[in-house]
Amino acid sequence: MNKKCWFFSLLTLCLYYLNAQIEVPDPQSEDNEDKVIDSLYIAVYESFQGKPKVLHAEPLFIDLIRDLGARKGEAEWNIGLGLFNKKQYDELLFFVEYEWAIIDRLGLEVEVPVNFFNEHLGTSNSYIPENQIESIKLASQWTFYVNTNKAVSLALGYLNEIFFNPPSSIRSRLFYENMYNPFLVAAKRWGNNWHSLIYAGPQLFQHFSTGTIHSRIEWNSNIHYMLPGTRNFLGIEINKYFYRNDFFAVFRPQMRLEIKDNFLIGIVTGIPVSYTNQNLSTFMRIIWEPHGI
Repeated sequence: MNKKCWFFSLLTLCLYYLNAQIEVPDPQSEDNEDKVIDSLYIAVYESFQGKPKVLHAEPLFIDLIRDLGARKGEAEWNIGLGLFNKKQYDELLFFVEYEWAIIDRLGLEVEVPVNFFNEHLGTSNSYIPENQIESIKLASQWTFYVNTNKAVSLALGYLNEIFFNPPSSIRSRLFYENMYNPFLVAAKRWGNNWHSLIYAGPQLFQHFSTGTIHSRIEWNSNIHYMLPGTRNFLGIEINKYFYRNDFFAVFRPQMRLEIKDNFLIGIVTGIPVSYTNQNLSTFMRIIWEPHGI
C-alpha cells in the first residue's frame, strides 16, 4: 500500500488545486458566463494560426500523435510514470515521448518506455520479468477531416513498436517481436464542454524467432468534460482488447490540470474488468508544449 499512497495524496492535492482555480459565479448568470468564456476560448484555440482545427479532449493513457488537426511546428514532450499491480509482482513503467507536427495536420511521435519489476512482499515468487528498455515506438497521424461547424475531426494513423529481448537474451537476438498497428481516430465535441473520442485498430504481433503472428483488436472509447475556459478536464477512458476467444477491458477515470498555458499534468487510475492478470493501476503524465497551443 505504501507504493500507492503517493498517487492518492497527489490526486487529493490536484483536486484541491483544480477546485481553487474555479471561481463560483452568481447562480443567475452562471450559464451565460460559462458560455461566453467557452466560446471565446474555443474561438482563440481553433483560429489562432494556420489551418482551422477543433478543440478536443485528448485521452491520457493511450494518447494521440499530436492534436487532431495539428499545425506545423507544434510540438510536445511527455514524461510518464505508471504503477501496475500484477498478480505476482509490481510493474513500474517510465517513458519519454516526443511528438511534433512536421506539416499541417500530420504528426509524428517517438517514445521509449522502460520497465522495472518488483516482487510482492511476503510472496515466494516463481517468475519476475527482467528490468529493461521495453521497446521503441514510432508513430504518425494524419488528420484528413476537420469540420469546425460540427466540431468533428477524423484521423488515420500508424504505430510501429519493436520490442527488445530481456538483457539475459539480448546477445543472441536484440529484438523479440514487432507490433504493426494502423488505427482510426474519430472525435466530436458536443456543445462547448463535452467531448467524445474513439481510437481503434488492429494490432499484429510478429515473433522474430519463430515468424508466427498473432493479433487482437484495440478499441478505446473516451468521454470527457472540459471545464469552462480551460483545458482542465475530468473524464473516463475505456481501453478494450478483443482476442480470438477472449476480451479484456480497463476503465481509466482521469483528470488533466493546466498548470500553465503550455504545461499540464494528467492523473489516471486503472480499474480492470477482469482481475485475472492485473489489479488496480495508477498513471501520471507530465505534458510540456515548448511553443504553447
